[in-house]
Amino acid sequence: MGRNKGNGVRAAIYGRVSTSNHGQDVEMQLVELRQVAAQRGWLVVDEYVDDGVSGVQECRPALDRMLSDARSGKIDIIAVWRFDRFARSTQHLLSALEEFRVLGVSFVSIREQVDTTTPSGKVLFTLIAAISEFERTLIVERVRAGVANAKSKGIHCGRPKVDADIRPALALLDQGRGLKQVAGILNVSRSTLRRRLEEAGEWPRTQTR
Repeated sequence: MGRNKGNGVRAAIYGRVSTSNHGQDVEMQLVELRQVAAQRGWLVVDEYVDDGVSGVQECRPALDRMLSDARSGKIDIIAVWRFDRFARSTQHLLSALEEFRVLGVSFVSIREQVDTTTPSGKVLFTLIAAISEFERTLIVERVRAGVANAKSKGIHCGRPKVDADIRPALALLDQGRGLKQVAGILNVSRSTLRRRLEEAGEWPRTQTR
């Protein structure tokens, strides 16, 4: 892998060509990315290359490894040749950029001339954050509207209540066993068992372990 001595800014460069791009060589992308890194004085910590991997695939080994390194704090900048070499969809791009903003990782796409290390480029992160917040708000509003509509029609919303025979649990508790132990014997979570006992008016009992 190519590495540069620079100003201590740790950069990752990412390249990809898909199986459908016959005759294309990922090296063309890497050459341009290395040149930009050298000009900017970045330290290229690694080159992440998905060669012959379709952009629509959920799992891309090099991309996944790069994102893992970014989340581990090993990368300051991610540089790509073009958006479509990196993201499989607009939503994927927006989601990734929002995560980079949170992680404090800059993003550069040399063909689109997007560079979030610059003051003007940081505006993109602000815009992405606003879009993401707007989308979350819309989702919450849709869920609330759906619940209200269902309730107006008499439809129960939420987790269905499960009728359960608590007699085995009561018998085990009467033997002096703790709640956690009884839950394990009956193969249910401690919180679920306690909720069932409370609903039946059988909790709290003298055994509280």
